[in-house]
Amino acid sequence: MRVMREGKPMINFTVGPVQSCDEVLEIGSVHTPYFRTQEFSDIMFENEALMKRFANVEESGRVAFMTGSGTASMETAVVNFFDERDKVLVVNGGGFGQRFAELCELYKLNYTSIHLGIGKSLTEEDLKKYDNQGYTGLLVNIHETSTGVHYDLGMIADFCRRNQIFFVVDAISSFLADEVDMQKYGIDVMFTGSQKALACPPGVSIIVMNHRAVKRLEDYPSRCMYLDLKTALKDGERGQTPFTPAVTTLLQIHARLKQIEAAGGTESEIKRIHGLAEYFRGKLEGLPFELFTDHLSNAVTPLRPTTCSANEIFLHLKDEYGIWICPNGGELKDTLFRVGHIGALTEADYDELIDAFKDLKRRGII
Repeated sequence: MRVMREGKPMINFTVGPVQSCDEVLEIGSVHTPYFRTQEFSDIMFENEALMKRFANVEESGRVAFMTGSGTASMETAVVNFFDERDKVLVVNGGGFGQRFAELCELYKLNYTSIHLGIGKSLTEEDLKKYDNQGYTGLLVNIHETSTGVHYDLGMIADFCRRNQIFFVVDAISSFLADEVDMQKYGIDVMFTGSQKALACPPGVSIIVMNHRAVKRLEDYPSRCMYLDLKTALKDGERGQTPFTPAVTTLLQIHARLKQIEAAGGTESEIKRIHGLAEYFRGKLEGLPFELFTDHLSNAVTPLRPTTCSANEIFLHLKDEYGIWICPNGGELKDTLFRVGHIGALTEADYDELIDAFKDLKRRGII
């Protein structure tokens, strides 16, 4: 079930790729089947139906399964739904918000970045200045995974509704960990990745579109080949993809979606992940860490060490205890680490992590 290091299984608390269950791993252990078959199409039809149900998009909505990491879905959204006619807002509070800004720059969009301080959340005051300013689209990583900040989805949704803005939500690390209800919040496009709460290998981006988004595609000319959503949706009508997809990962996604369905669906999965997050956070007392933000997702706990380098903690845990936590790079390398709560994890795994932290404290390392 886990990568082995010197005979000991590693425990993975990162936020992607995460640990997979045995059923998903078994699918990955056999030869990849041929996929231009009715059998594969039937699986893809079911994948689409389950994703629509879990995202709560209307029946006329559609789902595209794009072979590529989460950034592929970010680029797909930018290149398919916006062009020079648009005026776009980007919520930029960290590495992934900045990536949206860079994509808008690449495709020469007229955009404005709402720059937030590192670890800061978006407020009503931040948004009010953009009311009635002619913006046509908003791009947000609802959980800025680089810092752990989870934005107020309802507040952003209200802003988009009153300004009639096309609403695109990157829920890559938030889907199935937090509520991302497309009809409730008026989300036009939502996407996630196979390697997050779906707990499959990386390589597939899943883009869920409501009816308005599907219709919008008709008004925007195709500007790429591999990431063209019009082609993806046309092939999806027969349960196929335009090009060779990550076949095995799509089969693993099918197994996970069926597993989540059997366990009670989206609400049950969010409750499970929330329980793990609360269990871990409840055991931090007495350790030299501070929460990096008060605006938390269930998916991850961002922690600031008060006595040592965050990167040193990451290295000690990896090399001496067989545990992966999620490090940061750049200016946050020594300031912040993150502990994930998605994937095939248990309370016993968190007990082992807490014991490792306590041992590092006993040794005078933290």
